[in-house]
Amino acid sequence: MIYRRGQKVLVQGITGKQGSFWTEKMKEMGTDVVAGVNPKRAGESHLGVPVFKSAVDAAKQTPCDISVIFIPPTMAKEAIIDAIDAGVGTIVALTEHIPGHDVLEIFARLKNSKSRIVGPNTAGIVTPGEGFVGIMPGHNSNIFMPGDTGVISRSGSLGTLMCLNLTRAKLGQSAFIGIGGDPIIGTTTRDALEALDRDERTKRIVLVGEIGGAMEEDAAEYARGMKKPIVSFIAGRSSPPDKKMGHAGAIVTGGRGGYATKRAALEKAGVRVADTPAQITAFLLDSFELPAVAHR
Repeated sequence: MIYRRGQKVLVQGITGKQGSFWTEKMKEMGTDVVAGVNPKRAGESHLGVPVFKSAVDAAKQTPCDISVIFIPPTMAKEAIIDAIDAGVGTIVALTEHIPGHDVLEIFARLKNSKSRIVGPNTAGIVTPGEGFVGIMPGHNSNIFMPGDTGVISRSGSLGTLMCLNLTRAKLGQSAFIGIGGDPIIGTTTRDALEALDRDERTKRIVLVGEIGGAMEEDAAEYARGMKKPIVSFIAGRSSPPDKKMGHAGAIVTGGRGGYATKRAALEKAGVRVADTPAQITAFLLDSFELPAVAHR
């Protein structure tokens, strides 16, 4: 789920407005986009990329490590299953509001496959200086710069803000993983935390969570045994219970998934939790006394 230079990317929905725009930006940063999918335009070339009828057809012509889904909700299930059947290792599912029964069917198909889904409703993944997949502004050097701080976020907008602040502080990022804000997602906060813990380039981690679900509590269990320092911000401190705030997964029900329980679990695990996003870089620079990382 961490993008590495040279990984080959398939764009499903490449000829649409968003697919076209972000494909150009991904290529601009150096992402190796090798194929696209649009059944109605198979055999054509778009933005210098060959277009295929399906992900399965594309995989027969060129290996694809990652697929990114620019497909509307009602057709997203077929596109994701197509990528699973093609044997794509990582599927970045940008689409939100995929019907619940479709999501359950997708995850049933995942069980006997080698694929992993990041999302649904993710903003994507970024490795500054190497490439990005999705709709994060990985091409913007004012927001992303190579560094050694890993960032995990359920929110694309908050994740962008955190990366902007890290870049302004000359810390930069080793990787950004947007896990997505839907109630059912393929890559959890804990999964992303484990990936960054194994990543040799990542020396410290910023975890951006929000109310709803128990992913931050589950991540806290793993964080307790980590040596890499972690700082966190949890959005939704003032949200009323039983009311969805922003993401579909950001709802507190029956006392579960609340701000207080998440903060308590993280702090018990040794994670310092910021009251505001602006405190994150101060915690990193002051509390851990970290040197600024220059551009590589």
